[in-house]
Amino acid sequence: MTSSTLLPTSYAEWRHCIEVDCGLEITPEFVAARLAALQNPKDHATRRFLELYGEAHHARVLGWFREAQAAVVTVG
Repeated sequence: MTSSTLLPTSYAEWRHCIEVDCGLEITPEFVAARLAALQNPKDHATRRFLELYGEAHHARVLGWFREAQAAVVTVG
């Protein structure tokens, strides 16, 4: 992330946020759960995410989770 933005703008920045800043492991289960929630328009956290960050960032994050899903399946 650049110093001018708080949101990640690339897959590498997003992954750093998840793994380093948040201390979470990107497992197949974690990715599947987040994808399910982020694709559910009735999910409270997803609605809040859209309100705070907008549809464009939501689409980017979905893409990054799909990229991570492909990476964990390939590696695992």
